[in-house]
Amino acid sequence: MDNCSKYQNEHQEKFLNELFELLRIPSISADSTYNDDTARCAEAVKESLLKAGCDHAEVCQTAGHPIVYAEKIIDPSLPTILTYGHYDVQPPDPLGLWLSGPFEPTIRDGKIFARGACDDKGQMFMHVKALESMNETNLLQCNVKFIIEGEEEVGSPNLGPFLEANQEKLKADIVLVSDTSMISMEHPSIETGLRGLAYMEVEVTGPNRDLHSGVYGGAVANPITILSKMIASLHDENNHITIEGFYDNVTDLDQAEREALNSAPFDLDEYKKRFRDKNVWGEKGYTTLERTGVRPTLELNGIWGGYIGEGAKTVLPSKAFAKISMRLVPNQNSNEISKLFTAHFNKIAPDYVTVKVTEHHGGEAVVTPTNSVAYKAAEKAIEATFGKKPIPTRGGGSIPIIALFEKTLGLKTVLMGFGLDNDNIHSPNEKYDVVNYFKGIETIPYFHKYFAELSKS
Repeated sequence: MDNCSKYQNEHQEKFLNELFELLRIPSISADSTYNDDTARCAEAVKESLLKAGCDHAEVCQTAGHPIVYAEKIIDPSLPTILTYGHYDVQPPDPLGLWLSGPFEPTIRDGKIFARGACDDKGQMFMHVKALESMNETNLLQCNVKFIIEGEEEVGSPNLGPFLEANQEKLKADIVLVSDTSMISMEHPSIETGLRGLAYMEVEVTGPNRDLHSGVYGGAVANPITILSKMIASLHDENNHITIEGFYDNVTDLDQAEREALNSAPFDLDEYKKRFRDKNVWGEKGYTTLERTGVRPTLELNGIWGGYIGEGAKTVLPSKAFAKISMRLVPNQNSNEISKLFTAHFNKIAPDYVTVKVTEHHGGEAVVTPTNSVAYKAAEKAIEATFGKKPIPTRGGGSIPIIALFEKTLGLKTVLMGFGLDNDNIHSPNEKYDVVNYFKGIETIPYFHKYFAELSKS
């Protein structure tokens, strides 16, 4: 692999500049104002894959944002790796907290700051540059296919139909994804599981119009007050979720599994300093690593209602709203949990308000086997470039399409991410360390090499 590494070292500046071009495109899938930019980003991804060595690349239209498909088939008898990533990004709000423009990539202290730097343009683009490196040095040992979508940040609503309609085209031996994180550069790790997701929006209506808070206050139910009380009741004094049936299918880890999970390097004081918190919070009886990896959660993601403009307006609002997400663990089904939430929220609503619950999107939890050829190839690849064996961990986030790949295509997934938990994904000042970006480009060819070798045995 020396020639491949030499090529990468000689082209580092080029690899950075090309990533920056992609990061400058505001491909915000949640905001239709940016539809043209999102489409432009899809075209840019397609062109980058062709320049990297793919023999075929296309922008596939969907009912929403397009999906980019590309392939390089060097020998049909060789293993095929299907790489998944996404080119869409989260909205950058609140803009005032960014130290530099979210779509003006900037390097500070060895870190790339931009929306999408880590999630997922930076990590996705590592695979493009790794392909280029292998192709230019004649070291490609597997067939490669790419599926890069533009709707991951809004729940991938059109990926399922695309997979169903293109099962023959997407035939492969494994799905490789870099959209996750590792413990640290000193303690490389591979995520062996992700939580599922159920995302809801609730609307509480009181009076049929906004009212004067002096004339009607104290006599008419305020939807903001009622909604706040309803939300507060969703956890008990032990921070246990109170929705009836929520935990029915949750299986606790046995003592040996808990000890193995908690043996991963973790500094609680550093963890708290990371977000300037006085102490951690969560379900009683579980550690922070358990709370963020193997226990289900319910979180309030947004709440609004009434007057929030400058100055004062004495109004008793007609409506109040909230967005609520639930992270799910294996055996919990997102559709079932959504139904349980809806039934519970309607049940706890007092008779002086009406409630509307809307389900946005969801996905299932996944656990990837650690004894597979693909996992062993990822393990060997990371050991080759980091000089130490990676630690298996459970991720707290969700990539709903992982379960979809298995259900529709019959393919397992390897989650070989190079981000860090402090990369501020979905937050202002998202960053991706330059060294992580290049380390990913260096490691991915080793995965191809070892996957090809281990697949023969």
